[in-house]
Amino acid sequence: MILARVLIAAALAYSCAAPAVAQSYPTKPIRIIVPAGAGGPTDVLARIVAQHVQATLGQSVVVENRGGAGGAIGARAVATAEPDGYTLLLGNTATLANIPAFSKNPGYDPIKSFTPVAKITDSFQVLVVPPDMPAKTVGELIAYAKANPGKLNYSSAGTGNLTQLSAELLKLRTGINIVHVPYKSSAEAASALLTGQAHLNFSNLATVLPLISDGKLRALAVTGAKRAPELPDVPTVREAGVPDYLVTSFFGIVAPAGTPPEIVKTLHAAINDGLKSADIQASFRKIGADTSAGTTEEFAAFIAAEVEKWRAVAGSAGITVD
Repeated sequence: MILARVLIAAALAYSCAAPAVAQSYPTKPIRIIVPAGAGGPTDVLARIVAQHVQATLGQSVVVENRGGAGGAIGARAVATAEPDGYTLLLGNTATLANIPAFSKNPGYDPIKSFTPVAKITDSFQVLVVPPDMPAKTVGELIAYAKANPGKLNYSSAGTGNLTQLSAELLKLRTGINIVHVPYKSSAEAASALLTGQAHLNFSNLATVLPLISDGKLRALAVTGAKRAPELPDVPTVREAGVPDYLVTSFFGIVAPAGTPPEIVKTLHAAINDGLKSADIQASFRKIGADTSAGTTEEFAAFIAAEVEKWRAVAGSAGITVD
C-alpha cells in the first residue's frame, strides 16, 4: 500500500514537472553537432537551421563541427549526451543509415540511440554516362549490362559512399553485374567518365549539372521520387523501369534517446516553422536540397526503412567499413 502511494506520488510529480520543463525550455544555449568540417554543405545547412531556431525560441543556438570517421564521431557524441534538449545532431544519410548498415561497430544505434526531432531536407542523385555510351535510357543500360556482364565500370566517391550504394542498389534491384571503381571525391568520380575509366556514375546534381549542360555527360535518370526542376526531361529511375528503386540523401535533427517529448515537440515546431519560409527554402535549393517537413513519427519510420534498405545492400555487396 505504501509502495503504491509512493509510485502514485512520483507519477503525479513527473506529470507536473514535465510541462514545467517544456515551458521553461530552453534556458541555456542549444548545441547542434555537425558531424563534418566547417564550410561544407552540411555545415551551411546546420547554420541556416540554427539561425531560425534561435530566432524562434529566443535562445542561442551554437553549431559545433565534430567531423571524423565519416560522421560517426559526431553521432557518438550526441548518442551519449544528456537527453535534455541542449545537444542535438544534424544527422544525415551517412550517420543515420549508411554507417550503421555496413559498420560492425559504429558506436551507436540509429534507432535506439536517438529520438527523431525533424526531417529537414531531401536531395537526389543523377545517373550519368558518357555521350558515346550506346545505352540511351536506363532500360537500355540494364539490357547492355546484362549482355556484357562485368564489362561496365561504375565510379564512386569511395567505398561506403552513397554514390557507391546507389549503384549497388541498382545491381540488387535489376541483377546486373557492374564493377566498382572508387575515387576520392564525387568530382573525381564524375571526371572518370570523361577519360573512359568508368562507364556510369551516380552523383549529386551540383557536381554533374555543368557537365550535362555542356554535353560532356548524358543524364539517364534521377534517383528521387520526382523529377528535378533542373532536368525536367530526365525521368526518375522508377519511371525508367525500376519501380522499387529510390535513393535520397537526407538531413534531419535528432536528439539523444530519452529526450522529454514536450521538448522534442517544441524543437520540432520551431524547425518545421522554418521549413515553411521561402527564404530558407531558397537557401536550401542553393546547396541542392529540398525542404522535407513532416511529423516525428514519419521521420522515425523513414530512418528505420533507410537502415533496413542499406543493410540489405551492404550485405548483398559485401560492404564493410571499420
